[in-house]
Amino acid sequence: MKTLSLSFILGASLWMTCIQVNAQIAPARTLEQLKAETQDRANRGAYPLAELDPEGAREALAHLNSLDHDDWAKAWTPVGDQHMKAGKALEGKNKVQAAHEYQKALQYYLFARFPVEDTPETEKAYALAREAFKHYARLVDPPFESMSFQFEGQTITGYLRKPKGVAKPPIVITVGGLDSRKESNAIREGEYLKHGVAFLSMDMPGTGENKIKIQPGAERVFSVAIDEIKKRADLDGSRIVVFGGSWGGHWSARVGFTEKDRLKGVVVQAGPVHEYFQPEWQRKALGNTEYLFGLFQARAAIYGVKTLDDFLAYGPKMSIKDEHWLEKPSAPMLLVNGAKDSQVPIEDLYLLLKTGSAKEVWFNPEGGHMGRSKTLKDEEIFKTVTLPWIVRKLKP
Repeated sequence: MKTLSLSFILGASLWMTCIQVNAQIAPARTLEQLKAETQDRANRGAYPLAELDPEGAREALAHLNSLDHDDWAKAWTPVGDQHMKAGKALEGKNKVQAAHEYQKALQYYLFARFPVEDTPETEKAYALAREAFKHYARLVDPPFESMSFQFEGQTITGYLRKPKGVAKPPIVITVGGLDSRKESNAIREGEYLKHGVAFLSMDMPGTGENKIKIQPGAERVFSVAIDEIKKRADLDGSRIVVFGGSWGGHWSARVGFTEKDRLKGVVVQAGPVHEYFQPEWQRKALGNTEYLFGLFQARAAIYGVKTLDDFLAYGPKMSIKDEHWLEKPSAPMLLVNGAKDSQVPIEDLYLLLKTGSAKEVWFNPEGGHMGRSKTLKDEEIFKTVTLPWIVRKLKP
């Protein structure tokens, strides 16, 4: 009798799940469509390939022969390996260039596990990404430090970086989204340091190394993070802002209500509030082409469910509106999104805006998710909209 390998069984199971889901929503991209779209985004520096090189993408895609998640990871990991090897070779000669190579390795490993670690090879890729980040973190100036604390029996780890020459800086807690991880976010957040602001980069519940179950009340993990910051003599615990993008914006919104007296402000950028969680929206959104691939798998994974029916049933319990938070006072909020977001409905921004405390808002009438468009990238929104607002709120 022929024996089936575990990887074959897992792959077949995932394939059957995809068939069952796709029978109810719009079909995903074909392999050739996915390769073409991925290369196009790499060429344009568009999400989620903004940090990758067109040449590296071309090399990886040449070795991609199926839609299997393990095959995806195997195609992208070798490009990361090349940069990892280059980084090690440069450490004794040029630390700045070595850090750059480790950063590149990190980005390719993270894309190898995109959008979720749901197979052996994607889990391996994420482990390699964390290793690459460790090398990068100790070479940059100022360096990162790992900040860990206990929450409900689990160790929660974030990455802290403080500006040089500031004895007790204010701090922004940044919360990753559905498919982003604290490692890549931490690299992008170096701009805060130029303004004398420290940052703590964290995974949101249910992603990365944060295995807290997605449920109402899980936002308390960020309350404990605030507690830890306030204990430190080298950080100004009286000046804290929380930033969340995409699914991370759901958590920053929650914390904006629960921790209103301990925060100077929160940024909710494209965060799910209520309409996002409704089955009618999810059936529509799961077929969008704005997301590169694997949207159902990524969204279902954070709930810990496999079938579409279980996924649709789970979502509504996360509605902030149904928990009656919206009418309550909150910390100062900046709301950001694009009017044409196909992943999180713009109506969720309007719900926050029209209820409770007065809020500030920036939205792009032609923008998609996060407010981005083909002519307006995430980095520009960050530098011109969210960063200035956060710095202003953290002034003494």
